[in-house]
Amino acid sequence: MESLARLRAVQQRLETHAAAGLPAGLTDPDPGGTERWEAGQVWAHLAEFPEYWLGQIGQILERRASGEPEPIPFGRTKADPGRIAAIERDRHADPAALLRRVTDGISATVAHLDALSAEAWQARGLHPTRGVMTPAEILERFVVSHLEEHADQLDQLRGG
Repeated sequence: MESLARLRAVQQRLETHAAAGLPAGLTDPDPGGTERWEAGQVWAHLAEFPEYWLGQIGQILERRASGEPEPIPFGRTKADPGRIAAIERDRHADPAALLRRVTDGISATVAHLDALSAEAWQARGLHPTRGVMTPAEILERFVVSHLEEHADQLDQLRGG
């Protein structure tokens, strides 16, 4: 699975960043956005989202199994208070400790998704801004691509 190879590659990039410590400065805003973060905020966000999105996939599958019609609402937006609180709470934590949370989240995600049936991969959730998505699309957009985007931000802060 291409996503797993990309997860391994981004994990190696993040290990390098964690070992180097926190660089100074602010990230460039996301395309079309205005948020600029310091490295600690990037790490705090990295640490919370693999587990969050795995939980969202799990909720879609549980609600589907209980008979809820699809697409099943899931997810959050950038303005979600839980997202903001997690970033602010952990922004001064040690990057190595946050990397362990990222790595644990990736491992849990891979193990959970490896166990999914072919039928479960067909479940459909409805994200408030991204629309209808399958578990594979959620994994791609909100875990793999998102990790890569934030590793890119850390690269940018280091001048790379």
